[in-house]
Amino acid sequence: KVRSFSKPLLEDSHLAHSDKGKEAASLGNVTEEQADVITSVSQEPSETVTEVNSSVQARDKNAFPVNQREIETHQSKLQHLCRICGGSFKTDPCKRSHPVHGPVDDEMQALLRKKEKRATSWPDLLAKVFKIDVRGDIDTIHPTNFCHNCWNVVQRKFSNSPCEEYFPRNGTMEWHPHSSSCEVCGTSFRGVKRKKQALNPQMSKKLRITAGRARKIRRIRNKTRVNNNTLMKKIANCNKIHLSTKSLAVDYPIDFVKSISCQVCEHILADPVETTCRHLFCRVCILKCLKVLGSYCPSCRYPCFPTDLVSPVKSFLSILNSLAVRCPVKGCHEEVLLGKYCHHLSIHKEVEDKEGYVYVNKGGRPRQHLLSLTRRAQKHRLRELKLQVKAFAEKEEGGDVKSVCLTLFLLALRARNEHRQADELEAMMQGKGSGLHPAVCLAIRVNTFLSCSQYHKMYRTVKAITGRQIFQPLHALRTAEKSLLPGYHPFEWKPPLKNVSSNTEVGIIDGLSGIQRLVDDYPVDTIAKRFRYDAALVSALMDMEEDIMEGLKTKDLDDYLKGPFTVVIKESCDGMGDVSEKHGCGPSVPEKAVRFSFTLMSITVAHEKGSSNIFEESKPNSELCCKPLCLMLADESDHETLTAILSPLVAEREAMKNSVLILEMAGIPRMFKFVFRGTGYDEKLVREVEGLEASGSTYICTLCDATRQEAYQNLILHSITRSHTENLERYEVWRSNPFHETVEELRDRVKGVSAKPFIETVPSIDALHCDIGNAAEFYKIFQFEIGEVYKNPDTSKEERKRWQSTLDKLLRKKMNLKPMTRMNGNFARKLMTKETVEAVCELIKCGERQEALRELMDLYLKMKPVWRSSCPTKECPELVCQYSFHSQRFAELLSTKFSYRYEGRITNYFHKTLAHVPEIIERDGSIGAWASEGNESGNKLFRRFRKMNAR
Repeated sequence: KVRSFSKPLLEDSHLAHSDKGKEAASLGNVTEEQADVITSVSQEPSETVTEVNSSVQARDKNAFPVNQREIETHQSKLQHLCRICGGSFKTDPCKRSHPVHGPVDDEMQALLRKKEKRATSWPDLLAKVFKIDVRGDIDTIHPTNFCHNCWNVVQRKFSNSPCEEYFPRNGTMEWHPHSSSCEVCGTSFRGVKRKKQALNPQMSKKLRITAGRARKIRRIRNKTRVNNNTLMKKIANCNKIHLSTKSLAVDYPIDFVKSISCQVCEHILADPVETTCRHLFCRVCILKCLKVLGSYCPSCRYPCFPTDLVSPVKSFLSILNSLAVRCPVKGCHEEVLLGKYCHHLSIHKEVEDKEGYVYVNKGGRPRQHLLSLTRRAQKHRLRELKLQVKAFAEKEEGGDVKSVCLTLFLLALRARNEHRQADELEAMMQGKGSGLHPAVCLAIRVNTFLSCSQYHKMYRTVKAITGRQIFQPLHALRTAEKSLLPGYHPFEWKPPLKNVSSNTEVGIIDGLSGIQRLVDDYPVDTIAKRFRYDAALVSALMDMEEDIMEGLKTKDLDDYLKGPFTVVIKESCDGMGDVSEKHGCGPSVPEKAVRFSFTLMSITVAHEKGSSNIFEESKPNSELCCKPLCLMLADESDHETLTAILSPLVAEREAMKNSVLILEMAGIPRMFKFVFRGTGYDEKLVREVEGLEASGSTYICTLCDATRQEAYQNLILHSITRSHTENLERYEVWRSNPFHETVEELRDRVKGVSAKPFIETVPSIDALHCDIGNAAEFYKIFQFEIGEVYKNPDTSKEERKRWQSTLDKLLRKKMNLKPMTRMNGNFARKLMTKETVEAVCELIKCGERQEALRELMDLYLKMKPVWRSSCPTKECPELVCQYSFHSQRFAELLSTKFSYRYEGRITNYFHKTLAHVPEIIERDGSIGAWASEGNESGNKLFRRFRKMNAR
């Protein structure tokens, strides 16, 4: 058998006559005689090939076993023959041969590396080129070498030679074991003859006629194509502006090169466009061809118009722009990406312009280049051109000189293939620009904590280096900031707010505005800035417009629902402690600050079927949702200053309770009602604003009327009794003393109210400060257990300091906790763990005390998630059910095992933790979500903006 790789002469027999006719008609300039030839070929009966195949004879089957000597002779003769084509090495004057199973030679390796292919042995290459597998060869049957002619075939396969020359015309040889009719042993001529199938004379004549006609058709078709291609290349005439495919730095496959080449000029695509028939052309080439040859595709003659041209898909453009090309400029051997070639070429042109600009004049000063002139000289030189452009603009474009000039500049850039600059100019003309949006620049400035002067310095530096305005100037940032701050959106109240202006364009205002200063008044030496409460709420609602609309869609409610929407607000207020600047000499103001803020917790809407919750804050303790309302440099213990600054806020808050906000959202005016809940206060500030005595008072709780002794005697069973209204009534009793009682009797009657309450708070527990207070108490318990106070309660101050020092060293070594002068949230979280108890137990000798301390911490860690989590009924429902049991056991341990510390007394936060948590959870659903942690996080930002370190 001979497996032939020669190109078949016959056309496919299954092609129909109609297809042949259409193919003949599709040739542009084919004569009628030529078309008849094509048609006559298609009319040849398909039985020709069948008869040829039926005449193929089977190979000789008379093989029989032979002796060993003949096999050895056969094997020695095989060594002089080529494994691929069967040719003899004697025909080659140089007698060059290559081992079939050997390594690839250096010359072929260099060619493969250039083609980005990998092959180390000949079997791989022979399988790819000749489609034969030599790995299973037997040396008694197959030759072990191949000739240099076949080596040349392999080389041409991986070079740019035409496809017809890839394979030898005689095909590859199929080898068989030695037999009586062995062609190898019986050969007496150069090379090995192959068995050729005998054809009858009639069939041979038909085959020759058919092959001749097919060759004639191919010659006519190729000539027509050559003529059309030559004509289109002359029309395009782009040799000087487009890159040839020979400039590619890598030898890519021919099909790939064709896919990135223009169908007209056969250069690499420049500004490629795609027709409706999905052929690719250079924009310039296809437009010229459409103008000269008519409105059809040059490749397939499908109807095509200039308006049909579109840009190819982005993935193709990215592949095209990532191709490496060699710069065709003389003396420049640099390889650049095709996408950056225009920029690279522009550098050559700039150098060429600078070096080669020569203007011959008739004496005087040498003529300077236009770009090197002053602005006045440029105006003088371009005066006539300017007048012409102006006249054209007034005649054709309504006097828009700017658009005409920009369009001229854009066309000049496109003509020079500088498409990157052209795209930037086009974006600028469309109003997009290449710089960042002012709002983005504002976010960068805030998130990187840059002051105005620092940002301005960065803006000027970037503009000077790049020559482009990437960052926007400060005035643009201030304009963008106005749309984000309160006072930007219009709104209305029905009925109008009492004692509040109807003007809605109110931004940052002075916190001291409206305060009448008299000689006898308390001096208010502070700096305070705030927003008007209603304007701040409107700004927060407009920030959440998308969330509100999404909530309406989620609940299957109409987008045009007007409400009323009920908005629940969490209010927080806290002192920041020391905020003094660590540098410079600012104004003489107090070194402490107070921050008042609010958070939108949830929004519900009333509709025909009832009411639905369309928004609920998922992270209520984040500084991102905690909106600042007032900042003042004052001490939170300064009651007079605090009331003077916060009284206007309280007045606005009270007015908004009885009114409805009308705010246009998504093009529809909607109604909003507000519910204010003041829960984000620590115990110190609650006592301050509700007029209660300080935390060292006999009345230890801000939720109930229990005294310290009563709270110890009954650790668990207490209910919430205090309220803002009741505190106001008790203050009136305290002020007027209607029953003429003594101080002790009057104090017992008003239950610790000693000043006028001025901010309404909700009786609750602040989870963050509860955690800190309880951790501070456990820190004391650890010290007393180390010092064995349960044995000897009477100890000196020096001994207590020694226990504290021992505990601090242990915590630093085991828990990596540095000693703190004042407990903070992070220290409290790390301290209240089982690992800490295990470390402390190492210093406690008594095993019974160790178990008691472990049990106390275990109970606390089971109770803590109930008041710390944002939604305990979902996050820890089992612990909520077990809370009463755990609190009773915890109270029992305090009164028995740790009675040396809690005999007749209990701390404020232990009392609230044991007595009031279940009732608050039942009333509000959560304690952690209503904490002041978001306000505390905002305090950190305040310190960071003042260039301070955290305390």
